[in-house]
Amino acid sequence: MAAWQVDVLIFDAFQGSLSEEWLREVALCTLGFEVLPEGGGEVGTQALGNGRLVALSLVIADDETLRALNREYAGLDEGTDVLSFPLLYPGAEGEGDVPLAEEGSPFVVPQGEDLPVQLGEVILSYPQAARQAGEAGHPVQREVALLVAHGVLHLLGYDHATPEEEAAMWRKQDAVLARLFSQAEGPAPTGSTGLSASIGGVA
Repeated sequence: MAAWQVDVLIFDAFQGSLSEEWLREVALCTLGFEVLPEGGGEVGTQALGNGRLVALSLVIADDETLRALNREYAGLDEGTDVLSFPLLYPGAEGEGDVPLAEEGSPFVVPQGEDLPVQLGEVILSYPQAARQAGEAGHPVQREVALLVAHGVLHLLGYDHATPEEEAAMWRKQDAVLARLFSQAEGPAPTGSTGLSASIGGVA
């Protein structure tokens, strides 16, 4: 069974808004619900690292950072809520896709038996999450949890390019939110809150 390492970086401006421990809990909760999507194999996440440590990174950033990354890697000069950079399960290429796993990728993945298997990185905009939470009428923590779950699922090979893929991904997100938040807070939000489209490993 794989052991998980979730590295968290919160920009200084948002240090008082979210805790690293809670963000790790959201990521680990998502991983705990995980079974790889069709085409990714029938094994669960426990087999990802073949007994080795599996690591992912989570960054809580600002609007400017997300826009710059979106422009550089997706060719879209606009803001977005969350971007995922998978290293083990890069998305299928399509319009605007960025083949991050190919030669020439800006990502350098350390290799070696003693090093963690790198799943990838999720980067989200806290200000955009706050705006979407206000529009949806739920706490910003709930919106952040949705975006973290969405990003982590992309790292694991989930996508929402077709209605079937979207339905499967949304079910996973809803299951994570139902586990993290009590039913008293109302129904779990779905992808209607403005989640970014998947673009070749950048979502």
